[in-house]
Amino acid sequence: MKKIFLAFFLIALLPFMGHASILKITIDDPIHPITSEYIRNAIDRAERENARLLIIALNTPGGLDTSMREIIERILSSKTPIVAFVSPSGARSASAGFFIAIACDIFVMAPGTNTGAAHPVGVSITGQSMDKTMEEKVTHDAASYIRTIAEKRGRNIKMAEDAVRKSLSYTEKEALEGNLIDLVAKSEDEIINYFNGKYIKRFDGEKLLLELEGEKVVDIPMSARQKFLITISNPNLAYILLMLGLLGLYFEFSNPGAILPGVLGGICLLLAIFSFQILPINYVGLILILLAIGLFILEIKVQSYGILSIGGITAMVIGSIMLIDAPIPELRPSLNFIIPVAIGLSLIFIFLIIIVVKAHIKKACTGEEGLTGEIGVAQTNLNLEGKVFVHGEIWNAEALEEIPKGTKVKVIEVLKNLKIKVTKV
Repeated sequence: MKKIFLAFFLIALLPFMGHASILKITIDDPIHPITSEYIRNAIDRAERENARLLIIALNTPGGLDTSMREIIERILSSKTPIVAFVSPSGARSASAGFFIAIACDIFVMAPGTNTGAAHPVGVSITGQSMDKTMEEKVTHDAASYIRTIAEKRGRNIKMAEDAVRKSLSYTEKEALEGNLIDLVAKSEDEIINYFNGKYIKRFDGEKLLLELEGEKVVDIPMSARQKFLITISNPNLAYILLMLGLLGLYFEFSNPGAILPGVLGGICLLLAIFSFQILPINYVGLILILLAIGLFILEIKVQSYGILSIGGITAMVIGSIMLIDAPIPELRPSLNFIIPVAIGLSLIFIFLIIIVVKAHIKKACTGEEGLTGEIGVAQTNLNLEGKVFVHGEIWNAEALEEIPKGTKVKVIEVLKNLKIKVTKV
């Protein structure tokens, strides 16, 4: 009984007992709030589980400065040693990815990879490049940041700074020869075998012996939520969601009671707004898109001979190009995607507006308005009163003059008591 009780007791304690292992995550996207959350959560888990090592497999073009700094702050304070592994062959760790890799305890590259090209890129709220003074300030700030990190990590300070100031990029061979990285390896096993039993220097100056022999590499996948957010943070998809949202809501407001366009439009618009919390949005671009819709509506109300439509399409295209204010192309919608979509959706907006206006000005087909002006035939002689056949029905009618049977008549007024007033055509 004692053995059984002890076994149950140990099983109950398992979730609270740290266990050594090597954890691995894979970053194959731009650096933004979702990848930042993924990396920081992985570091938290590595610390909870007393992991021997955390390997970050990097393949990124770079990303947002704020997210990069969040990641670096967490890496520098991590109790678990972290390896940045630029892999697989053909991958890169550029811009923000270069900063993150330099900040890790160990920097490894696979054959056929490159790193660097970390010159800061920024745009103003109007979508134009930063002026020279502001660009110099941002560059000096980034250069001092990378110098500090490289110095504390014992890496080549000049090469790190040149990657920022001159936007230089290095192959794995150049980086190894220049003491920018620690190793060129084909796999995680090579990294483990190479560093097992070696001391590394942590960011706070402490020396740590890596005991990695026999440790299993455990992959940490993204959560379902993070995968979903990564998907909708795709700039092309976020743009499409915005356009569909605006289109659906416009159709619902112009045709109240359709319900489905309003529901789908609202969902798409909310998803787009959430995506824009991840992506950097230029509000001038968003205003231009809303202005384009306003110009399409005015085109129907004002005789501009197509000038307002051309202005609307131009505003839609320019607004779409400016909409996402990101430092790297991977976080901006592709021009080859934006231009046909913007023009196509502009034409759809114009088409829908024309349909709505025609429906509003079309003569009513029912009720008094629908009957007035209709042409019918006298069913009897109209001696001031009689019967006429009009609109598929026989009506009691009054006439201002005598009208022979079989004569065509026109309804000029609908009277009370289900009577109509007619006149000879």
